[in-house]
Amino acid sequence: MTIDKSKVAVGFVVAGVLTVFFGTVLAFVGPLIIDDQIVKNTMIDPKNEMSYTMWKDIPVPFYMSVYFFNVLNPKEILKGEKPMVEQKGPYVYRKRCQKDNITFHPNNTVSYREYRKYFFEPTMSKGNESDVVTIPNMLVLGAAVMMENLPFALRLMISASFKTFNEGPFLTKTVGELMWGYDSGLVDFLNTYLPGMLPSSGKFGLFAEFNNSNTGLFTIFTGKDDIRNVHKVDSWNGLTELNYWRTPQCNMINGTAGQMWPPFMTKESTLPFYSPDACRSMELVYQRPGEMHGIPLYRYVAPKTLFANGTDYTPNEGFCPCRQSGLLNVSSCRHNSPVFISHPHFFNADPVLLDYVHGLHPNEEEHGLFIDIHPQTGVPLNVSIRLQLNLYMKRYYCAMTFVIETGKISEVVMPMIWFEESGYIDGPILNTFHTNLVILPAVMEYMQYGFIALGLMTIIIASLVHYKVKVKLPHIKQHAACLHFNCM
Repeated sequence: MTIDKSKVAVGFVVAGVLTVFFGTVLAFVGPLIIDDQIVKNTMIDPKNEMSYTMWKDIPVPFYMSVYFFNVLNPKEILKGEKPMVEQKGPYVYRKRCQKDNITFHPNNTVSYREYRKYFFEPTMSKGNESDVVTIPNMLVLGAAVMMENLPFALRLMISASFKTFNEGPFLTKTVGELMWGYDSGLVDFLNTYLPGMLPSSGKFGLFAEFNNSNTGLFTIFTGKDDIRNVHKVDSWNGLTELNYWRTPQCNMINGTAGQMWPPFMTKESTLPFYSPDACRSMELVYQRPGEMHGIPLYRYVAPKTLFANGTDYTPNEGFCPCRQSGLLNVSSCRHNSPVFISHPHFFNADPVLLDYVHGLHPNEEEHGLFIDIHPQTGVPLNVSIRLQLNLYMKRYYCAMTFVIETGKISEVVMPMIWFEESGYIDGPILNTFHTNLVILPAVMEYMQYGFIALGLMTIIIASLVHYKVKVKLPHIKQHAACLHFNCM
């Protein structure tokens, strides 16, 4: 049986065309398939077991590193000299977050409370919780500012109580006491006779109200009806806007809860989120692309306008009364205590703040905050949020001689502590991410180009074979005819 090479070649040409067609279709359909899987796996749905578990119980280890500004010259400060501080730490705490009271609603939202606990990690710390540190006494120096507008009789009672309980303008305690609280007769007195003046009714500590607490009742969108809204906050504690600030824009609750963002981000996208601890919404901006273990990422950082005052950046006027740029006045949501938030060491702040305190050395690498995010899914890969807590101090004038002893203290925004909350994806989760977001898309891309290349090669070779067969066939017939006539 003779094989018709011409027909075989035509068959291979057809097969090549179909292969090219399949590869071309795959080039268009492949990304759509991947995007569809991303949509299904980024919406908040208990049916998506892995992604839902990641959202509910964050599997990535998070740490809070705390640095204290130990005051070296408290007596000299009371004489009007410039404060001198030295940084002590880090004191590292492992942060455990878990969402509870999860309730799904018919309007494609879900409500929850996220509880947090902190556990000291001595092996990761530079020091122990028993270390002794001297910092400004928030109760005394904060009251010196707060009391200016109080009735005279109330000022007199508070001042006398400070004297009675031997509370001075500076406080020397262990790190553990300053962090999580210490017993104080003054605190008990104020909670009894002036309830609501202090943030907590128990021990007084800088982070006493954070440990074993929740961040409030968040209601966020699940993304089922529109993936562009996934993780965005619908309300917080039943509120769709705040009442801490002076303008509607500053009182807006924008963005997500700060853990994940909607997928399919571009370099023009921003990272808005609401922070209950900062009492406001914040927004990070794109800085540069990067890569983490082969996974592409975008780095987002805080713009200089984040804590700018209303003079330098008009939209921030609602956060005033303001001081220098680089300081956020949070007194309106911190019981009117003169507390300011900034970047550590006054990074990105008005340089004049560095002139008021010795011992500060700001730089972006150590003190700038950032979030590295996978733009295709909106999942953070590496996070470092760094903030500083400052106390506004000033001299207190009063006719009475036994009131708060602020001496000749200069007016200054005094750094007390700064902390970094950090975490990054690692281990099995990183491997899963790398497989699903790097290897599988790469395999699909190689397959589509492989099919196109194979199809083109098949078409070219089959066409050449077909051409040769067509060219040789007349010669064979002619030769056969000549032999036939010669034989006659």
